[in-house]
Amino acid sequence: MRRHQIGVALTAVCAALFLAGCSGGAGSTASDSAPAQALAPARESAAGSEPEAADQAMPKPQRQANENLASNVQVVQQERKVIYTASMTVRAKDVPAAALQAKQVVVAAGGHLAKEESTSAERTRASALLEFKIPPARYPDVLGSLGKDLGKQLRLEQGTQDVTLQVADVDSRLKSAQQALDSLRVLLKKADTIGQVLQVEREIAGREADLESLQAQQKELAAQVGMATLTLRLVGPTAVVPDSSEEPAGFLGGLKSGWDSLVAFLKVLLTVLGTVLPWLIVVAPVTVLVIVLLRRRRPRPQPAVPAAETQAS
Repeated sequence: MRRHQIGVALTAVCAALFLAGCSGGAGSTASDSAPAQALAPARESAAGSEPEAADQAMPKPQRQANENLASNVQVVQQERKVIYTASMTVRAKDVPAAALQAKQVVVAAGGHLAKEESTSAERTRASALLEFKIPPARYPDVLGSLGKDLGKQLRLEQGTQDVTLQVADVDSRLKSAQQALDSLRVLLKKADTIGQVLQVEREIAGREADLESLQAQQKELAAQVGMATLTLRLVGPTAVVPDSSEEPAGFLGGLKSGWDSLVAFLKVLLTVLGTVLPWLIVVAPVTVLVIVLLRRRRPRPQPAVPAAETQAS
């Protein structure tokens, strides 16, 4: 009985395979690419489900720990290193008083005076040039205060320079130079001959020079980033302030420059003439008198006697 059932099953399988072969031969031209097309979505779905299957296969405590870790990850942005510079021109009624007030404002903000130049002219034409170093956090407040409280603001020019990459590059090079110098000092202790010692010492001297240069660059960048620079020009009520933005360009600009040069030359020439003229008034008559006296003392030439008159006598 059992053998009969097995025989029936084998017969059914052979019949099914025969029918499938016939139907495949009839429709092979229409469905050659069907298996590949059918397998592509299956592969994609299988590839997409692999991470999910891995997550499902992971133990629950570990999966929760990974989720908590991903949720606690924070992106830390690098602090930008920016250099702030500004140039301001203010017309004040009293230049010395305005300069003193500006110093007080800057010092109260945590800054200091770096340079000062002033001209001693009439009160209405006086001027002063002050260079301040101001903390970047108080830089906008100081600009607004000086532009409003000192007088009438005539001009304000601001500039910024991002030196974040430059600072990072200098720091990296400085670290590498320090490590190389440490390695050379260790190598110097292991040198056996005088030639090796001299060679390593030359390398150390060169590395130390590079290290000092990088340290100077790092210090200068830190000073520029740590303090904003403000150049404040104070002018009196009647002082002339040249405006570079209104100067003509091209042919007119050259013509104006040539005319200014000619006027400046004539001013210098007249100044020299005015300086020499008093001396000429005194020296010229004396010079003429001396020339006249010398001519009078010079002997007069005798007239020439003809040769015929000499023979007749």
